[in-house]
Amino acid sequence: MGKTELLITIILFNLFFVLFVVAIMVYIKKYKERKREYLNEIKITNEIHQKELLTTQLEIQQATMQQIGRELHDNIGQKLTLVSLYTQQLVHENKVPQASNRIEQIYQIINSSLQDLRSLSKNLTNDNISENEIVTLIQEEVNNLNALKKCKVTFQYNFESIDLEFVKKNVLLRITQEFLQNSLKHAHCSNIKIQLNSSPEIFLTLKIQDDGVGFDYGKITSDGIGLKNMKKRAEIIGGQFNLESKPDLGTTLTIILNGPA
Repeated sequence: MGKTELLITIILFNLFFVLFVVAIMVYIKKYKERKREYLNEIKITNEIHQKELLTTQLEIQQATMQQIGRELHDNIGQKLTLVSLYTQQLVHENKVPQASNRIEQIYQIINSSLQDLRSLSKNLTNDNISENEIVTLIQEEVNNLNALKKCKVTFQYNFESIDLEFVKKNVLLRITQEFLQNSLKHAHCSNIKIQLNSSPEIFLTLKIQDDGVGFDYGKITSDGIGLKNMKKRAEIIGGQFNLESKPDLGTTLTIILNGPA
């Protein structure tokens, strides 16, 4: 073999080797891209599945609670109403003067229980969530907590009405309730501030802040499952979840929903 043929052979060998290496690199790149796309598809599928699962769970829960609420209202509520009428009649007839005061007390207790039952029935049917705006629902929670006079809660918002579907409305309300209960039980706070705003850039922002003792979020154990559930709920409805807390500096929760409901 002459030098020219040997040189050509070496050049061709190097060329084939380079092409082989390039082909391997292209294959690896394509493989990684396909793998990344596949993982993204799995992630998107799982997110869709989780959202559908949450929606189904909420629908089942709503139907069950509505059934229980109707039973309480139609069955036990009617019986309590009948007992209330009987005791009222006894008070007016005054056939047992020495017991009239006690009968009156029984009448008041029954009426109070009947009001509580009606309130519970209303909450269980979830009609309150379906029929009211998120602003109204949060304001009700604020009023209830302020009535306890344990912590001052303020609520600020820049809209009266917003097109928010039931699932997202329900989740935001439950997260708000969870945060408020945690603040009352564990934070020993004096003030809680709630802000609910909408803008052309951001569809909805919910921000809740307390001035309590705070905590180290990185050291949450199984006892902090409520906080983890809040994060999971927010993510399932497509919300950006951010919780900031430091010892003695209070806790701030921010949830952002982008796009239409």
